[in-house]
Amino acid sequence: MQEVDLIKALANERRLAILGWLKEPHVHFPPQIDGDLAEDGVCAVLIAEKLGISQATLSEHMRILVHAGLVRPKRIKQWIFYKRDEKRMAALTALVSNL
Repeated sequence: MQEVDLIKALANERRLAILGWLKEPHVHFPPQIDGDLAEDGVCAVLIAEKLGISQATLSEHMRILVHAGLVRPKRIKQWIFYKRDEKRMAALTALVSNL
């Protein structure tokens, strides 16, 4: 992934909101039946509902964030859960501070 692609992934208000929410999932999302918010991530359905968008639209946003390495998907049963990749986020912070 090139640095420009990483920056492009952040060039969207919804994706920035998602990254912010995933930093503190217990603050922004209700408990889930399947999957622990901190350990497994947040169910895509909950993220889509919070944004007020369709699951198909959310899938495109998440595809971009996953491709950039900023979030990691995890399948539990028929659901996809997303969790921030904190190591990648730290690398992003270092990249931005060096600009």
